[in-house]
Amino acid sequence: MIGILDYGCGNLRSLENALEFLGLESCRVGTPEAIKAVDRLIQPGVGHFGYAMTQLRKGKLEDPVQDFATSGRPLLGICLGMQLMFQGSEEAPEVPGLGLLPGRFEPFTDPTLKVPHMGWSTVEFQDTEGPAYFVHSFFLPEWNLNVPHQGLGIAQHGRPFVAAFRSGNLAGCQFHPEKSGIWGLKLLKEMLTW
Repeated sequence: MIGILDYGCGNLRSLENALEFLGLESCRVGTPEAIKAVDRLIQPGVGHFGYAMTQLRKGKLEDPVQDFATSGRPLLGICLGMQLMFQGSEEAPEVPGLGLLPGRFEPFTDPTLKVPHMGWSTVEFQDTEGPAYFVHSFFLPEWNLNVPHQGLGIAQHGRPFVAAFRSGNLAGCQFHPEKSGIWGLKLLKEMLTW
């Protein structure tokens, strides 16, 4: 069973619809006990980094998510949910992230860029590429992902940044695969069935 983390910071319905379309069974999980019971976990997220971490801690979900990640079961972070997996973000410099991976998110500061980065951009993997739908103002520079990875997707918004990654049982997408058409749905299924 795939659990979708429900902590008040994500558009869960669109993700549920995508999983249903793909024939993947899912349920919302919002308690430590429910997190322990699922085989795979998706951590979605929209909004502010600091608020999202506050919500995780308020719901006593920080430790269960960290325990889930260290158990070896697959954990997928989407958009802000991916950002929370790392050490922190300049959006809320005083608030530590989950610390599952090293790295900090930086703001787009180029005044010639539209921020937030909203809309379609190409994500390039080593052996494939496709169009993905993004909505974000903070990014992880490519060189900050200093962990071994089996898959790394790079996109551009004035500069290269990490659009997707897989490292062991952890994976993340800065974009919304559930809103990225057929290519995004195919990638979502691959990430959830490895």
